[in-house]
Amino acid sequence: MNQISPLAFVHPEAKMGDGNVIGPFCYIDKDTVLGDNNVLQNSVTIHVGARIGNGNEFFPGASISTKPQDLKFHGEVTTCEIGDNNSIRENVTIARGTFSKETTKVGSNNLLMESVHIAHDCVFGSNCIIGNSTKFAGEAIVDDCAIVSGGVLCHQFCHVGGYVMIQGGCRFSQDIPPYIIAGKEPIRYAGLNLVGLRRRGFDNDLIHLIHDTYRLLYSKGVLAEGIEEVKKNLQITPEVQYILDFVSNSKRGIIR
Repeated sequence: MNQISPLAFVHPEAKMGDGNVIGPFCYIDKDTVLGDNNVLQNSVTIHVGARIGNGNEFFPGASISTKPQDLKFHGEVTTCEIGDNNSIRENVTIARGTFSKETTKVGSNNLLMESVHIAHDCVFGSNCIIGNSTKFAGEAIVDDCAIVSGGVLCHQFCHVGGYVMIQGGCRFSQDIPPYIIAGKEPIRYAGLNLVGLRRRGFDNDLIHLIHDTYRLLYSKGVLAEGIEEVKKNLQITPEVQYILDFVSNSKRGIIR
């Protein structure tokens, strides 16, 4: 049974599972789907196109599946997909997709802190922590287990690798490869995310292998030459292959 405040508005065409708590002054529009056991504190807005899983908590002022801030958007039918067990804090805004990808996706078990903005057609993985007031422009990708500190600005189309730590206040317009710390001004490679990797169960041998991968990659002026050095000299584990694939497929180039 859902608990819906008499001061909330839920459109009759909205679809809702069981065990949801909808606080006062919340607004849930038509063409929306909520799963089970979600908590919407007061003054949360769920716009057209939202597809929300189970066990999420939305704090006051959150606005989900907003109209994209993209002049190419002309009202096409698109969605915003949210997974399970996310904590979406005060004044977070997440736009729905455009004709480009038709959806914006946020995975599960993420913490999106106060005033985070995720623009149209972004794709976020799971188990990420995004700090206060960090902003992602359209079609950015963030892989699993990334930690992005507060006040970070991400250019459109950038790709953030998994298990990274990005220093607060950074801005970047190139891709950030996995497992590293990115920081300083201008932003650059600042070593491996050692604390994060150990917390996630990476042993010392694997950490040393990842370190050697970046040592070889960054030792060459041309990344293609660094990739060949890695292939010739190091064991290609799934983690090393992830790095090589990430770098090889980067469209904006990687930070160095």
